[in-house]
Amino acid sequence: MALFISERIRQREFGREISAADKKALLEGARVCLGASIAGHGLPKGTRFLKAYATTKQGPRRILYLLVVQEKDFFVLFHRPKRDGVGANMSPKNPAFNSALTKHLDLHRDDLADGRIEEITPEAGGVPV
Repeated sequence: MALFISERIRQREFGREISAADKKALLEGARVCLGASIAGHGLPKGTRFLKAYATTKQGPRRILYLLVVQEKDFFVLFHRPKRDGVGANMSPKNPAFNSALTKHLDLHRDDLADGRIEEITPEAGGVPV
């Protein structure tokens, strides 16, 4: 199991770097047993969305991962406050979520193709792979 984030999603969700507290929340949430699977259409074969909840000093957060089932690798797509328009309701029924998800999946796909993926480890925020 490994945890990754694309460069442009990291910039959108965290800025220049991921704080130690956010890194901890992302790593702790990246477990299948703690997450809730949500519907996703047009996903690559062998992947699914996993929604997790985290509590940080900044308040409750909602995290959405793209899980590659076979390898058990997680890719961070969102890390949002609970009261954010996307974070409040991460479901296909939320138009704001659907719009943001489409954009983030495009960013993820492009960054993956260009090799702009960073591994999140306890020691480092975003380490280029």
